[in-house]
Amino acid sequence: MPAYKIAEAARLLGVSDDTLRRWVDAGTLATTGASPAEIAGEDLAAHAVELAKAPSDPTDVLSSARNRFVGIVTRIQRDGVMAQVDIQAGSQRIVSLLSAEAVDDLALEVGSLSVAVVKATNVIIESPRS
Repeated sequence: MPAYKIAEAARLLGVSDDTLRRWVDAGTLATTGASPAEIAGEDLAAHAVELAKAPSDPTDVLSSARNRFVGIVTRIQRDGVMAQVDIQAGSQRIVSLLSAEAVDDLALEVGSLSVAVVKATNVIIESPRS
């Protein structure tokens, strides 16, 4: 079973070492008992899923898409008929290219609550070499 040192676990969760240590001290995350302290991969994965629970979807629509990221618009860059919209959804930055007209129709502006919907036929998963 994989296990991660405090610094590694904190980096994977996108928090500081101190935050992760506080979670361990509070009993939110258990260590394996090894020294130096390690978090079991299974426990870290469960905690990552819990942290990643997205806020409720404000669009109130039914959709077949399962990859929906609720976030906030952080940047809009227009270039003629096209625009690039950046959305920060938790620790994920989503970038979408769409028409400038669509940006206007959606009334998007920096600070707008939005949902990025990703529908793709290919998803690539990589793993570090052991």
